[in-house]
Amino acid sequence: MAFTSASGHGNLPNGNFSPVIYSKQVQLAFRKASVVEAVTNSDYFGEIANMGDSVKIIKEPEITVKEYGRGTQITPQDLDDEDFSLTIDKANYFAFKVDDIEEAHSHVNFQSLASDRAAYRLADQMDQDVLGYLSGFSQAALHANASTVNTTVNGSKAVSTASDGANLVGAELLASMSLDASDFTNTSGTAGAANNSIGIEPRAGGATAAKSATAGNAFPLQILARMSRLMDQQNVDTQGRWIVVDPVFMEVLKDEDSRLLNADFGGSGLQNGLAVTNLHGFRVYTSNNLPSLGTGSSTVGGVNATNFGVIVAGHDSAVATAEQINKTETYRDPDSFADIVRGMHLYGRKILRPEAIVTAAYNLA
Repeated sequence: MAFTSASGHGNLPNGNFSPVIYSKQVQLAFRKASVVEAVTNSDYFGEIANMGDSVKIIKEPEITVKEYGRGTQITPQDLDDEDFSLTIDKANYFAFKVDDIEEAHSHVNFQSLASDRAAYRLADQMDQDVLGYLSGFSQAALHANASTVNTTVNGSKAVSTASDGANLVGAELLASMSLDASDFTNTSGTAGAANNSIGIEPRAGGATAAKSATAGNAFPLQILARMSRLMDQQNVDTQGRWIVVDPVFMEVLKDEDSRLLNADFGGSGLQNGLAVTNLHGFRVYTSNNLPSLGTGSSTVGGVNATNFGVIVAGHDSAVATAEQINKTETYRDPDSFADIVRGMHLYGRKILRPEAIVTAAYNLA
């Protein structure tokens, strides 16, 4: 009973006149936005959905151009048929039971509530896994942000010179497209140490300096500009570029210039993770599922080798995802009067163009 009683009061002492009422309106947990479907392509989904657990993707052959002069004997080159594989190798499931008595007497539909939550958890697990993979990191446990450098090649490498997983460069990615403190110099031209994260700080109001005063530190827009330049040097199409950042990086970006999130300057308001429609040529997404090592990107103190977060930029054609099984079914429990609901999600992901992916390790300066 919620009401208090005066000392010595004996009328209706048990408080049964004021019963506890259970609301039919259930409080739903907050859900993280999933961005994987927005930044990867599903071009190979149809080829793998009905049969097989892998698909071989043939690369465009390279052509050699030679100088020609009158009378030159022409020798045709042999075309290469190099390929790599997209493999369906990730599977997750859920299963729960609802007793007939609970179903008959409950004032809410627990089966529907639990099924909805389970579907979200499967999607969120895929988002964490794929964002970690394309950033060069892997999960230590399900439903945890990727926290170790990935050393496992999925299928075969799209580019033979890609990393096997060393330092901050995950397997299947290119070392030249991975930014760390050594890529940014201070006002004296001194670079930070390799394999350390970049210390980020907002540019002071009205400041025009292009560099931070500390070696290895950088402004958020400096990092985005460097990512854009690296993709330009790889001839990556300017249409279809994206970048995924975490809330910490986004906060510093806002501190640097709040107009970046204003609709008049290309912002759109946060919708399904999309924060800005065009910034340095990127669609900007925010996500809580990016890789996080140690105490993560919010660690204060500048360049750091063990505590940092990772942001990643790429092109829509850079990474493919494909689902083969995504189903939910209900059946009777043979050992009790209850329904069992279970679901499974089987999918694969593959880096197709590592030259179109740029990563940056950072933490707060």
